[in-house]
Amino acid sequence: MKKTLAFLPLLLLLAAFTPASKPADPEIPADVKPLLEKYGCVACHALNRKLVGPMWTDVGAKKYSAKRIMQLVAKPEPANWPGYPPMAAQKVPKADLTKIANWLSSMK
Repeated sequence: MKKTLAFLPLLLLLAAFTPASKPADPEIPADVKPLLEKYGCVACHALNRKLVGPMWTDVGAKKYSAKRIMQLVAKPEPANWPGYPPMAAQKVPKADLTKIANWLSSMK
């Protein structure tokens, strides 16, 4: 019994220093992912890794409105993303682009 009680402070100390759980990585919604693939967005962008263009998480961090994202897809402004090659204007149907833009503008 004494040996068991001797370990109690050690267990409490270890419990106090357990790492906090990290926030979950964002996920691409099931209805958006096929659109990103269909229109070739995934050729230059990824969720958490830099490719040719900025990561989706970096785009979301800019806190653009969905309307602004839609404008930038149709008429990119390279000055918004220094260090990346300029993106060509993309022709994505409004309904699909709205889904993508709403997702990006909702990222935290």
